[in-house]
Amino acid sequence: MSVKQEVIDKNLLKLTYEADADKVEEGLAYSFNKNKKNFSIKGFRAGKAPRKMVEQYYGVEVLFADAEEYIITDMYYGSVAELGIEPVSYPQNVQVTKMGIDGMEFSLEVYTKPVPEVKDYKGVEITEISAEVSDADIDKAIEMEAEKNSRMVTVEDRAAKLGDTVDIDFEGFVDDVPFEGGKGENFKLQLGSGQFIPGFEDQLVGANTGDDVTVNVKFPEDYHAEELKGKDSVFKVKVNAIQVKELPEINDDFASDVSSFDTLEEYKADLKEKLAKEKEEAAKDGMMSEALKKVIDATELDIPAPMVDREVDDEVNRLSYRVKAYGMTVEQYCMCMGTSIEEYREKVRPQAELNIKRDLILEAIVAAEEITVTAEELDKEFETAAEYMKKPVEEVKEQYASNIPAIEEEVKRRKAAELILEAAVKVPAKEEAAEEKAEKAAPKKKAPAKKKAPAKKAAEPTAEEPATDGEA
Repeated sequence: MSVKQEVIDKNLLKLTYEADADKVEEGLAYSFNKNKKNFSIKGFRAGKAPRKMVEQYYGVEVLFADAEEYIITDMYYGSVAELGIEPVSYPQNVQVTKMGIDGMEFSLEVYTKPVPEVKDYKGVEITEISAEVSDADIDKAIEMEAEKNSRMVTVEDRAAKLGDTVDIDFEGFVDDVPFEGGKGENFKLQLGSGQFIPGFEDQLVGANTGDDVTVNVKFPEDYHAEELKGKDSVFKVKVNAIQVKELPEINDDFASDVSSFDTLEEYKADLKEKLAKEKEEAAKDGMMSEALKKVIDATELDIPAPMVDREVDDEVNRLSYRVKAYGMTVEQYCMCMGTSIEEYREKVRPQAELNIKRDLILEAIVAAEEITVTAEELDKEFETAAEYMKKPVEEVKEQYASNIPAIEEEVKRRKAAELILEAAVKVPAKEEAAEEKAEKAAPKKKAPAKKKAPAKKAAEPTAEEPATDGEA
C-alpha cells in the first residue's frame, strides 16, 4: 500500500493514496457483483450478463463509482494501524485525482486525536476543603428528614400567607381569550415558591378558602412561549383550600420512626458518621476538580471540532436516557425547559470540550507514569458495580466482559487524577489564611483558640432533570 501523510493544520492530516491495477480490479469486481442485477443486456436474464460484456456494452466507467468507494474505504481503514494514527473524525474532503484500470489515486483529510504535552501536573496549588461535620450540619440533615416526614394540614380559620400551599383552579386569558396551557384544576401551589410567573403568587396572599380572585400579571419578555412573551394576562382563580406543612417534633420518638435507633442522640451520632463520609468524598471531589482545572488551564491543547461534536452527541443521548424514565423525549424535555435541542447542544458544548481535555490529559499522565490496573482493582470495580446494581458479581462480570478495556482505561484515568490530587499543595481558604496571619501577628496570650469554620461543600455539576410541577 502506498500512502503519504501531510500535516495541513493542528491535528488535521491529508492522506494521499495510490492503488495499483490489482486493487482497482478488486474494486471493479466488487462493484460488478453489487450492481449486476441492474444491467440489462438483450439475450441475458437480469444479473446473468458476463462482466466483460457489461463493460463492452456500458463502458467500464459504469463500475467506477462503487469501485472507488470500495477502494477508498478499504485502503483508508487498512492504513490507520500502519500509520499509527488515531482518527477522531470520518474522512472528509475526499478527492479522486485518477481512476483507471491501471491504477487509482485519491486523497482525503482526517482529524486525529491530540496528544497533549503535560508538564506541571505535580504540586499544583489548591484550596483545602474541610470535611469537618458541625452541629449545624447535623441539625440541617435532621430538618431535611423531618421535611420528608411532614404532612399537609388544611387550615380554615385564616387567610393564605407566604409559605402556605393553596389548592386552586385557574384559567388564564390574554385579550379575553383563553390560551393553551393556562388552565388547571386542583393545582397545589406553594406561595412564595416562584413556581408561577412573577406577581401571580403575591396576589393570592390574603385570600380565604372559597374566594374567587382575579390575578393580573404580565408575562416576562423571555417567557418560553413565543405567543405569550410580554403579554398582559388575567387569571381567574378559585381558592379551594389552604394548607400548611406540619413537621414532626424532633425527639426520641422521631428518631425511632425514621431510623433503627431508639434515641435522638444515637440517631445524631449515626448521622454524624454518615455525613463525615459524605463530606470527605465531597471535599475530595472539590479539590480534585480544582486541581484538574488548573492542570487543564496550564496545558496547551486544541480539540478538533468533530471530537466535541461527538461528545455533545453522547451528552444528548445520555439526556435522552434520563428523561425516558419520565416518559419524555429529548424534544419534549427541551420544550418544557423553554429551549431547543440546538440550544441545548450549544449550552453543553463548553463542558463537553472541557471533558475531552480532561480525559486526554489524564491519558497522557497514565502513559507518562506507566499507570496500570491490577486484577484486584478490576475485581473491586465489579464488586462496586454489583453492589449498586444489586446483582451477583459474576453476573456483572459476564455482562460487562466486552467492556473490560474501557473499564480499565477509566480506572487508569481515575488513578491519574488521584495522583494529581495527592501531589497537590493544599492551602487554607483565604478567610482562614487571614485569620491565621492575624493570630500570628497578635501578642501571645493564653486564650481559647478560635475554631475554624468548615469550608462549604464543593458544588458539583448535576444533570438537569425534567420539571414535574406545572407552570402558568
